[in-house]
Amino acid sequence: MTKVVTGKVRFSYFSALTARKNEMNGKEEFSTQVLVPKTDTETVAQLKAAAKEALTAKFGDKIPKTVRNPLRDGDTEVKSDGSPLSAEYAGHFFFNTKSTAKPGAVDAHGHDILGSQDIVSGDYGRVAVNAYAYDQAGNKGVSFGLNNIMLLEKGESLGGSKPSAAADFGISPKKASAPAGASIDNDW
Repeated sequence: MTKVVTGKVRFSYFSALTARKNEMNGKEEFSTQVLVPKTDTETVAQLKAAAKEALTAKFGDKIPKTVRNPLRDGDTEVKSDGSPLSAEYAGHFFFNTKSTAKPGAVDAHGHDILGSQDIVSGDYGRVAVNAYAYDQAGNKGVSFGLNNIMLLEKGESLGGSKPSAAADFGISPKKASAPAGASIDNDW
């Protein structure tokens, strides 16, 4: 089966609720990078099995010797300039996933998530993906298509996101949710 529903993962480069233009193909896409703890051996095994099944479905028993593996090692991978990845990648495998259709998104209770900023890079959740093999312009490999997302818990931002207006002005979430027309205590 090429479908995988992961265990708890962390999101990076999160743009899965708002489409962004892919500069390489010109398409609007929903995407995220997914960090899978190496300790989650069940999810890692399922991702590897799905990738192998997708390759077999595409190439039969003649799988090319050099195919692009979607799972990358956060402990050994380096940036394009040769520098190491940020500390958050240590102890993780990671992969990119995308879709031209907006994925479904729910919280841990199954309630729909509608806001484009309700999930950001650094948050934790689960993803449902499908592995598929490709053979395009001399490139052969496997990718994971993004189907659905579940937010499990908020995490420390991995950059790229700004603080909320309430946080910038020192308003706690409890105060920020006061009903309209409630009195405001000004100390000036």
